[in-house]
Amino acid sequence: MTPSEASGSDHWVPDTPRRSDARRNHERVVAAAVEIFREYGTQASVPQIAARAQVGKATVYRSFPTKEDLLETVTGLSLARLEERTASALREADPYEAFRRYVLGLFEGLAHDRLLAERLADATSSAAVSVLETLVTLMETARVAGRLREDVTQMDLRVVLCGTALQLVRLAERDPVTWHRYGDMVLAALRR
Repeated sequence: MTPSEASGSDHWVPDTPRRSDARRNHERVVAAAVEIFREYGTQASVPQIAARAQVGKATVYRSFPTKEDLLETVTGLSLARLEERTASALREADPYEAFRRYVLGLFEGLAHDRLLAERLADATSSAAVSVLETLVTLMETARVAGRLREDVTQMDLRVVLCGTALQLVRLAERDPVTWHRYGDMVLAALRR
């Protein structure tokens, strides 16, 4: 019985300590999911996340009814971090330099985030659509400025960039220097 129930009030007051415990558990689940998904990608399981968060599976499912809900939440966090990392590239005055810095910033981020790399390679992912829209806009601006091949298309960008990222994920490559090297190779393939 809560204090308001004991006093006869019709207004129910939630049990505050339980709510703060639930909030802490939710935060622990999200933090664990970020770590696990970045490391294992979409192959990670809810039991792995629950174990890392030190909660039961039911606690995970209370906040995230499906694994896809959890994947979308973590993908959103990864995209926000990517946007922070690449914001300066978007302010660059030189169209090619903006494109170059964005691609290299993307590859730096993907070196540490298997989930985002997998999502970008997935044509149906909202993450892929969001990042590719930015990339295509930057690519088109650099192409019009004469710095990229005249025949470069969105499909070229998707095959070369996303294909490279997916292959690096499949090879379990985590060295940022290697990712940067392949980012440079992607740029070289598209450069005029």
